[in-house]
Amino acid sequence: MVMPGSDVMMTHVRRHRVMTRLAVILLLTLLLPQLASAKRIAPVNVAPVIHEGIRYVAPNDDGRRGYIEAWNVVTNKKLWELTIFTNGIDPNLEEDVQWVFIKALNIQDGRLMVTSESGKSYQVDVNTKAITQSDSLSSPSPGAIRDVPDAVKRALTNGTAGKEYDLSFRMNPSYLEGDFNGDGKMDIAVLVKERSSGKLGIAIVDVTTGKVTILGAGIAIGNGGDDFEWMDSWQVYSKKRAAHASGETSVPRLRGDALLVEKSEAASALIYWNGKRYVWSQQGD
Repeated sequence: MVMPGSDVMMTHVRRHRVMTRLAVILLLTLLLPQLASAKRIAPVNVAPVIHEGIRYVAPNDDGRRGYIEAWNVVTNKKLWELTIFTNGIDPNLEEDVQWVFIKALNIQDGRLMVTSESGKSYQVDVNTKAITQSDSLSSPSPGAIRDVPDAVKRALTNGTAGKEYDLSFRMNPSYLEGDFNGDGKMDIAVLVKERSSGKLGIAIVDVTTGKVTILGAGIAIGNGGDDFEWMDSWQVYSKKRAAHASGETSVPRLRGDALLVEKSEAASALIYWNGKRYVWSQQGD
């Protein structure tokens, strides 16, 4: 037996179910584009480390940089903040997939060791806040060190340069020879890394005088900036080659040989001596 009003009640139930389904479909339609574009998974929660009453944490809340904070354990007061690395963002690509975060912190020999998701390691002197990057690409083998000319070893061992810069072996060749200052004698250009920041660059050694000129590695030059991390190839661009290319307006008149530094499929530039200093001449981008 059908109770009075039951048909009306069933009709209301069916309508409610239909409306609920429509609401769910509408909600999914609005959210799906956002879900599809959110390709970057959330970073890991990095366990903090405590050393001599200071707690070091990696918030991982800013995709454009990896940074740490130091907090007093007793007062729970923030003492300082330090950016360990930054992430270059290509505006033509989805930003979140370019984010790199910190994945681990630990203490070794009184230094804070920071490891990024890309596998790069950084040593932080917690007293001076100096950062040193130590990755396998720049770790020299004994054989590679033996191959470096003695003039370079002397120049980068003695004096100020030896205290501030290390040889880098992240590319092959790690050094080039040419008459870069146009005095008729061979000079040597070698890849170096600034100890305090881990920034990469080039040291040009005047073999005759032992003078060292640093380009990059913390000292900016032209569009190359102060960190040549972007560079993946380099070669000598001879004075003779430049003379043959005199019809190319982008090639400057050279007093000596130049360095052609490049980022594959992106940009290149000439670094050359203009009679007073080494300058930058952009060749392509």
